[in-house]
Amino acid sequence: MTGLSDVPVYEGVTVSRRTRRVLPLVLPLLLGLALTSCGDDDGGGGSDDAQTLSSVKVEGEVGTDPKVTFDGQVETDGVTSEVITEGDGEKVASGDTILADYWLGNGYTQEEVFSTHPDAAQLMVVDDGTLSQMFLEATEGQTIGSRVAVAAPAEEIFGPEGNPQLGVGNKDTVVAVVDLQSKVAEGPDGAEKPAPAWAPKIVEGDSGPTSFDFTGTPGPAKRLGKAVLIDGTGPVVEKGQTIAVNYLGQVFEGKKPFDESYSKGQPAAFAIGVGKVVPGWDKTLVGAKVGSRLVLAIPPAEGYGEQGNEQAGIKGTDTLYFVVDILAAG
Repeated sequence: MTGLSDVPVYEGVTVSRRTRRVLPLVLPLLLGLALTSCGDDDGGGGSDDAQTLSSVKVEGEVGTDPKVTFDGQVETDGVTSEVITEGDGEKVASGDTILADYWLGNGYTQEEVFSTHPDAAQLMVVDDGTLSQMFLEATEGQTIGSRVAVAAPAEEIFGPEGNPQLGVGNKDTVVAVVDLQSKVAEGPDGAEKPAPAWAPKIVEGDSGPTSFDFTGTPGPAKRLGKAVLIDGTGPVVEKGQTIAVNYLGQVFEGKKPFDESYSKGQPAAFAIGVGKVVPGWDKTLVGAKVGSRLVLAIPPAEGYGEQGNEQAGIKGTDTLYFVVDILAAG
């Protein structure tokens, strides 16, 4: 099934939910960059002026693109870390899912090779089956709101070939600056509120909502609608933040959802309020509170317009209904 995580809500983005989960592990393959390695097999090691993280200066606020400068090459035999800014949030434990931004640099060439900051923070599942040792060092046991710098040999992160696509030789050192933005909750949390008459009933299963029941629902809605079914206790979502959500989408009187995340065990994450999703989501999710469950009614003009979305089976006349649980923002 093709839906929000693969095409419909995302305009011009085809990154799957599984891709988001393992991005730190297989980043070079997914980016499809065609950069040339700047260090050869002997490139990063053995330089007389090679230094550890003491040669790296990181400036800027947590959550912003860091300014990273080098005073010589960086070399390390193992994973080395330093807390640049210590956050005052919850401690991150194994098994937690978090939103995190990160910057990657080549300690041999002293150049940036990738950063998530221009786009959106990424979901990370903090366990050794998902993250490399570099990202585990930057997340597990650290506190939300922290910025952590980590250095590690490229061959430990990318394998014996290094990463030519990112310009990283196998003997280079990879430097990461990781910002721990927010923990991702398992479900909504807050006071329940009655559903309005226009909202279809939510059919629940073991893992959460499984579909809508449109029996007795007036419609399809002609205007954008938002109903708060659970009023979250978290902060208000702001324009430009990355949010993590579970969701289910179904056209009015559709027999089944065209997409949902509840049964897949992994929420979706995307920037909100900046045109990365359909207009109806940008207009309704900005200003909502983390921890909330919302029901949305999105007419064609606020969804996919007259063209619809053939890949998802959505016609240009279809009104879309969603249940959305906002699990994190950062």
